[in-house]
Amino acid sequence: MNVIVDLCVVPMGVGVSVSRYVAMCQDVLEEAGLKTSLHAYGTNIEGDYDEVFAAIRRCHEVIHAAGAPRITTTIKMGTRIDREQTMADKLQSVAEKRAAAKLSS
Repeated sequence: MNVIVDLCVVPMGVGVSVSRYVAMCQDVLEEAGLKTSLHAYGTNIEGDYDEVFAAIRRCHEVIHAAGAPRITTTIKMGTRIDREQTMADKLQSVAEKRAAAKLSS
């Protein structure tokens, strides 16, 4: 089953800047071969459910190994079985609806 996840990993006890740890997690996700889209407060990920969650676990392992004593993670996720849908499909659907609304105005 495929999943689309919005992931926000926040290392605690490492100071104010966490970009070093975000970069580590991005490397893990890339190495896992997952499709990602980094944004200002997290990362969207799409892929096989088990592969995505294995990579999230690996993010935790890598960040802990780098010295973060604690991590808090927020995950929003969605799955669907009625049809395949990608992150790009979801964005395209919104863009089409916005364009149609502008034409009808």
